[in-house]
Amino acid sequence: MARRIVISGASGLIGSALVSALRADGVEVTTLVRRAPRSENETQWGPGDSALDPGVLDGAEAVVALGGASVGRLPWTKRYRRELVDSRVQATRTLTTALRALRTDAPALVSASAVGYYGSAPGEVLTEESAAGETFLADLTVRWEAEARRAEDHTRVALLRTAPVIHRRGVLKPLIQLTRFGVSGPLGRGTQVWPWISLDDEVRAIRHVLDRKISGPVNLSGPASATANDIGRALAAQMHRPFWLPAPAWALRLTLGDAAESLLLPDADVRPAVLERSGFRFLHPTAADAVAAAL
Repeated sequence: MARRIVISGASGLIGSALVSALRADGVEVTTLVRRAPRSENETQWGPGDSALDPGVLDGAEAVVALGGASVGRLPWTKRYRRELVDSRVQATRTLTTALRALRTDAPALVSASAVGYYGSAPGEVLTEESAAGETFLADLTVRWEAEARRAEDHTRVALLRTAPVIHRRGVLKPLIQLTRFGVSGPLGRGTQVWPWISLDDEVRAIRHVLDRKISGPVNLSGPASATANDIGRALAAQMHRPFWLPAPAWALRLTLGDAAESLLLPDADVRPAVLERSGFRFLHPTAADAVAAAL
């Protein structure tokens, strides 16, 4: 009997790559979509507006919950901050409610989360045992994970604390534009440690969590520390462009507000302790490797 996995957020960067990889290996994938279904492998749902029929999840090996409004969309107005929270919390609540209705027959829940959980912790090495931070994204992620944990009484729950994905459609998207025009350089100090992961390793890590039946928080981040400057310089080198024009922290805060504190200026040396202990091996072990692969 073929494995079946249900995925929400399947149209995004990570979701679409995960669906393709699973289907290529013969896994049956059901995707939850908000529009009218276009194939028998799609099921329409309306998280936050209506309940999800538990029968959609019944018999699946796991539910992979991805998605949420993009943190890369700026500015973070008061209204958009609410959308960032609601799009994650309400969708997860809809899934966990359906899973709880299945009781002991519920499939595992592999729920998206983010390394934003840790906020900024200069000088610390952050593992899955580390405490939550104090930024807006940290608060959001704590609430997000709490909704996923509602299913723990009935099934295994894994929390994918994902780092920014080094990809043309991921964290590199705005940096590529600056670099192309020759105006890239340090963001704030530039020496703050940025968590990162390649798209290939992100998808492989999610499949590793599924296959190894891992539960609890899992940091999906590269194994080697890299600063914002390291990533910026690696990109500039690949594009044969200069890396020289600094953007002072005060200017980033003035322009971006909460987004600067949560996305660009935090110092978070996040390590993938659970992945490495469980035998995962990275295709792209350094940020420079990931940048080269992305380009």
